[in-house]
Amino acid sequence: MSQQTVLVIDDERDIRELLTITLGRMDLQVDAVGTVTEARRALGERSYDLCFTDMRLPDGTGHEIVEHISANHPDMPVAMITAYGNVDAAVNALKAGAFDFVSKPVDIQMLRQLVRTALRLAEEKRSGKSAAKAGGAGERLVGDSSAMQQVRSTIAKLARNQAPVYIAGESGVGKELVARLIHEQGPRASGPFIPVNCGAIPSELMESEFFGHRKGSFTGAHTDKEGLFQAAHGGTLFLDEVAELPLHMQVKLLRAIQEKAVRPIGAREEVPVDVRILSATHKNLAALVEQGQFRQDLFYRINVIELRVPPLRERRGDVSLLSNHILQGLARKDGGAPRRLLAEAQQALESYDFPGNVRELENILERATAMCDGDTIAADDLMLPQRLQRLESAAVQPPSGNGAAAPATTPPVSSAAAGGLDDYISNLERSAIMKALEESRYNKTAAAKKLGITFRALRYKLKKLGID
Repeated sequence: MSQQTVLVIDDERDIRELLTITLGRMDLQVDAVGTVTEARRALGERSYDLCFTDMRLPDGTGHEIVEHISANHPDMPVAMITAYGNVDAAVNALKAGAFDFVSKPVDIQMLRQLVRTALRLAEEKRSGKSAAKAGGAGERLVGDSSAMQQVRSTIAKLARNQAPVYIAGESGVGKELVARLIHEQGPRASGPFIPVNCGAIPSELMESEFFGHRKGSFTGAHTDKEGLFQAAHGGTLFLDEVAELPLHMQVKLLRAIQEKAVRPIGAREEVPVDVRILSATHKNLAALVEQGQFRQDLFYRINVIELRVPPLRERRGDVSLLSNHILQGLARKDGGAPRRLLAEAQQALESYDFPGNVRELENILERATAMCDGDTIAADDLMLPQRLQRLESAAVQPPSGNGAAAPATTPPVSSAAAGGLDDYISNLERSAIMKALEESRYNKTAAAKKLGITFRALRYKLKKLGID
C-alpha cells in the first residue's frame, strides 16, 4: 500500500514543523506550504489524503482552501487550524465543508485521533470498504489485574450481540479503546467504527453532523453531505461524552435509534441506517436523568448493558506493565530504543493516584522521555505533582542545627511562588536557560551542555516555556 499523504497549510513555521514531525511519526508523507497560492499549486500537482489549513493566511483565508477542496476534491477531508476558543471560526469552517478543526496550541493526542478518523472515513468513502480494523488492530487493553481480566471477559461477551452498550468510567481510562474492541471482536468488525465526541460539536451543527444535509439546505451547504449515522452504516457509532448532548438533540437521537433511520437536513425522506450504538461519558448519567438534564427514555435506550472501566488507582498492579508498553510505543514513534524506568521512578508511579488515569500516565511518560538524560528515567524526570509538593515543603523547612537560617541563593518558595509552584519553577528554568543561551551566544547545543541536559531536553523546555 502506498504511503498516505497530508498537505499542511500554515504561515507559522513552528506549526508546520510540529505537524510535519507528528504526522511523520504516524508514517504519513507531509507537504507543508505557507500561502493559499502555494496550496492551490500543490493541490493541482498531486492528490492528498488529508489537509490541514490555518484560518488566516498571507494571501487569503482557510475558508477559500476549504471551499476549493470541497468543490474540486470532495473525497479529501480538510481540517481547519483555529485560534484557541474561536468557536465562530470553527463553526464557519465546518459549515464550509471542513471535516473538523484543531485549536492552537495543538493538542497532539487530539490531533492524532483526528487524523486517524479522517483517513479512515476518507478511505471508506472512496472504496466503500472499512478500515476500522486498521485503526485499533495494534491497541489492546494492557493489564493483568483481576479488574482488567473481568473487563476483557465482558468485552468478549458484549461483542457477540448487538445490544447498545453504555461504557462508564472516569476521563482517561480508555473508554474509546473498550468500544473499539467491542466492535472489532464482533460481527460488525468488517464495517466502520465511527467515534464522535458529542461535546466537541457546536450545538447548531449537531443535526447536520449526525444526520447529514442536502445541497442548498442552509447557507454554506454547497454539496450533499452524509452524517455520522450514514458513515457508520453497517458498523458501529460510538457516542463519547453523550451526556453533553443538548435536549433537542437527545430527542432526535432517540428517534434515529428507534426508527433505524435518519432524515438529512433538507431531505424529504428518511434514509435507513444499520448502526450499533455504543456510548460513554465520565459523568453520572443516572444522576443527570434524575436532575432532568438527560432524557430517561434515551438513557434506557442506550444503557441496555452497562460496562464500567476501572480507574488506574484501582489496578495499581498494572502500572508497571502499562508503563513499559507506553515507553515501547514512544520508542517506536521516535525510532530509538525505549527508555527504562529506574526503581525510584517506578515506585513513584505506583504510589501516585493518577486522577487523569491512563491518559495522564501516557502524558507523564512522554514528557519524561523528552526530559531525561540518557536511556533511563529518574523519579524527578516524571515531575509528579506530589513530588513537587514535597520539594516545596523541603524548600521552606528551616535548617537543622542552631536554628540560624542559611543564606539563600534563590527566594524562598513560600514567598516567591505567589503564582504557584509551577510558575515559580518555570521562572527559575526560564532564567537559567536564558543565561545559558546568552553565554553561549544562542548556540543551543552549547547551552544544553552548560545546563547539563540533552539538546532534546532543551528543545522541549524552550517549547514548553515559550522561548523563541
